[in-house]
Amino acid sequence: MHHAGKLLSIAAVGAVVLAGACSDQKAATPTSPAPSSARLPANGAPAVTNPILNTSQAESDPCSTVTTAQIEEIGGKVERSEQEQMTVGKACAWIFAKGANTVSAGLVAGNKDGLNSLYAQNATSGLTTFKPVEQVVGYPAVVYANGGEGPGTCTLAVGVRDDLVYTIIPRLGSDHPSYSDPCGLATKVAIAAIENLKKS
Repeated sequence: MHHAGKLLSIAAVGAVVLAGACSDQKAATPTSPAPSSARLPANGAPAVTNPILNTSQAESDPCSTVTTAQIEEIGGKVERSEQEQMTVGKACAWIFAKGANTVSAGLVAGNKDGLNSLYAQNATSGLTTFKPVEQVVGYPAVVYANGGEGPGTCTLAVGVRDDLVYTIIPRLGSDHPSYSDPCGLATKVAIAAIENLKKS
């Protein structure tokens, strides 16, 4: 009698442990796919170690990310700025007063893979230019293109989070002082943007 009771209690404990193991396993298995940020970085892209989380203002109003005064300090007198609506997010275009010179910049909110998407495209030979460059005030950056390379232009993407990039594209004519170094101008815009984003 006593022996049977002991067996029952062991069986009961065993059932609890098994039930616990099953429920733990269920809890560990997500019912929906993990958010993209949980699986990033990937494809060899560097991690963003100091992510900028508060970007909603910059996403909705890209011209507020860098002031016109800052752009003028970097690239010369600005005639006007205008917001550009793209499929992957909003950008701000600053049109310089002299010549056909512009610089566009904004957060690519539609790309939820950040720099990782560029590394993935490069791995499949999907880009005509792919060049990881020196970090921009501690944030990983890549110069890239998918055609359209030429003098006076540069596309610089800076990872502000693992799932978000800030992209700068100067298009400069030969009359602009930064014509021979458009990526240098892009980097200065990126520095201003990141410093402003970190304050927000």
